[in-house]
Amino acid sequence: MSINFSAEEIAAEERRPKRKVAVLIGYAGTGYHGIQINHKDKTIEGDLFAAFVAAGAISKANADDPKKSSLVRCARTDKGVHAAGNVLSLKLIVEDEDIVDKINQHLPDQIRVWAIQRTTGSFSAYQACDSRWYEYLMPSYSLLPPQPHSFLGKKVAHSAKEKGTYDQLLERLDDIKDFWDEVEKRDIKPILDGLDPAVAVEALRVLRETADRELDDGAAQTAKVEKAEKPEEPREDIAVDEKKEIPDGQDVVMTDGGSAPPAAPEAPGPKIEREPTPVEAAVRQLKAAYIKAKRQYRVSPARLEKLQKALDLYIGSHNFHNYTILKSFKDASATRHIKSFKVNPTPIHIGDTEWLSIKIHGQSFMMHQIRKMIAMAVMIIRCGSSLDLIKESYGPRRISIPKAPGLGLMLERPVFAESNKKAISSDRDPIDFDKFDDKIQAFKDEHIYKRMFEVEEKENA
Repeated sequence: MSINFSAEEIAAEERRPKRKVAVLIGYAGTGYHGIQINHKDKTIEGDLFAAFVAAGAISKANADDPKKSSLVRCARTDKGVHAAGNVLSLKLIVEDEDIVDKINQHLPDQIRVWAIQRTTGSFSAYQACDSRWYEYLMPSYSLLPPQPHSFLGKKVAHSAKEKGTYDQLLERLDDIKDFWDEVEKRDIKPILDGLDPAVAVEALRVLRETADRELDDGAAQTAKVEKAEKPEEPREDIAVDEKKEIPDGQDVVMTDGGSAPPAAPEAPGPKIEREPTPVEAAVRQLKAAYIKAKRQYRVSPARLEKLQKALDLYIGSHNFHNYTILKSFKDASATRHIKSFKVNPTPIHIGDTEWLSIKIHGQSFMMHQIRKMIAMAVMIIRCGSSLDLIKESYGPRRISIPKAPGLGLMLERPVFAESNKKAISSDRDPIDFDKFDDKIQAFKDEHIYKRMFEVEEKENA
């Protein structure tokens, strides 16, 4: 982010002293390419920096480069990830008593400054942070087993039979093994019975082929992105945006070994709506029925208990090299300490969907670590796998683990235990989000949870 003013504007500005401060912030990450300024995309820090300048908290002379203000973030969040509480440390002009209000006036509603607190000149939001609390929200139907006729469902059953563990698989899925059979009888069969037999057969073929292709494409895309990703700052909690891919349908013409930019797209003409074919209409109807059935699922205490047992295996110090990228088993920095990992036994009901809240407390996290830990635990429960897989993942064997969607992840708040002790002993205010609990909760309800629920309802992420 670089905001430039003329030499005349800079010369005419009154010079005021800068102070080292901690800025307590919250934001909904939807529509942003993460928190960190990268000078190309829309970021949380980009909007914050512009608001600091507009409010007079950063002088015009320093508006052209955030480094002049010594900007450091406590935790870096990825594209679309939210934070109810995060902390920036930097030098600001904070003489105005209403400086927080002035800054917020220049911010969109989905970014809020909770407070600005004076600190010592050596304070670093990253270095002073002892640990971090995160929350992951997901629909409880994420724990449903794959449909038996899907690629994944057939692969799981085949593998279990091949390894002689099919009975154990059925035992682990005992509380849910008949779910999809009941959906087929109750919701799908009546639709198929009402269709022309030829249309019904073709609609089922298209539906299953599409689902298998999406699963296969998703796995290939994950592998491709992870192979290409290179973290800019490996020490930070969560990486900035993933490598961008060429949009579908946009060709790049190769000439003499080089690449030419794509031709300018033609102006779109008026969208012509057409009637869906009988097969297309049937596929839509069947998809809607499956989605409705999933959303009506209510998790059992037994299934939640299994999930909690999986999460418990993350607690303590382990080698999490399989839960990030570009780190080997022998890399000492892959060892991280998890203090707590709990799923709330009381689900949240929003509309037709039941949601689960999972809270994670750890000292620090690597790129994608939380999303991969969530995905590993969920996949084990979904597929009736052995919990020993989590223990095995700490060993030298390389295991490819997908990422859970960023949509559900939120930085709850960072913890500054040791720094706060020193602050209190020196008669300075500690960094304490508890003082703003009411504001933060209202913000989470309106701008974070609501966005999660609405996007999931629309996109089935």
